[in-house]
Amino acid sequence: MKSTARENYLKTIFELQSARQADAPVAIGVLAKALGVTPGTVTGMAKKLASEKLIRYQAYEGLRLTAKGQEVAISILRRHRILELFLVEVVGLDWSEVHEEAERLEHAVSDRVLAGLDRMLGFPELDPHGDPIPTADGKIARLPQTSLADSQAGDRCVVARVLDESKPFLQYIGSIGLKPGTPICIEQIHPEAGTIQIQPETGDPITLGLAPADKLLIQYPSGN
Repeated sequence: MKSTARENYLKTIFELQSARQADAPVAIGVLAKALGVTPGTVTGMAKKLASEKLIRYQAYEGLRLTAKGQEVAISILRRHRILELFLVEVVGLDWSEVHEEAERLEHAVSDRVLAGLDRMLGFPELDPHGDPIPTADGKIARLPQTSLADSQAGDRCVVARVLDESKPFLQYIGSIGLKPGTPICIEQIHPEAGTIQIQPETGDPITLGLAPADKLLIQYPSGN
């Protein structure tokens, strides 16, 4: 099995488990959709990863990383997120372009080069999409965040993280000014219309569908 394929599977399983800080097993179909492959392909790879003791897998029960698998996943995730930040801040690429570029580079960059990039960037804690960057010893910050779709009218919060890193979605979120770090106030929520009205700290009000709002995580200031 190619190392690249193995790393992509492990990283994606970890991301699916941790995106909402959940520890539920990842279903075969969910992983297949995230990777753009068939469920049968995932099942075949799952058996190989289980034989290497990187995941725990039983039919109809989903996939879970072992401690060994999680260590590999966090390592490649650290590479990916540091590379994304480097591509934005140093190379000058748009935040909507860097995911696929980092996917190509993360399997090739050496630990020495990665440490140099980390130092150059000032040992960052977040990537351009608000995702926490694992430390060199494998620790990941767990911040209290919730879906924007679950907010209440009158809430004052900050856009913290974008869960959907597809290019069209990032371009859309960037165009309406809701990048991570943006302070916002929730003006109104209309469940019957499936919309939420947001007032950024600067700029015009924004009306967002609840479906895209569910792909944004928010964080409340201390004391709220």
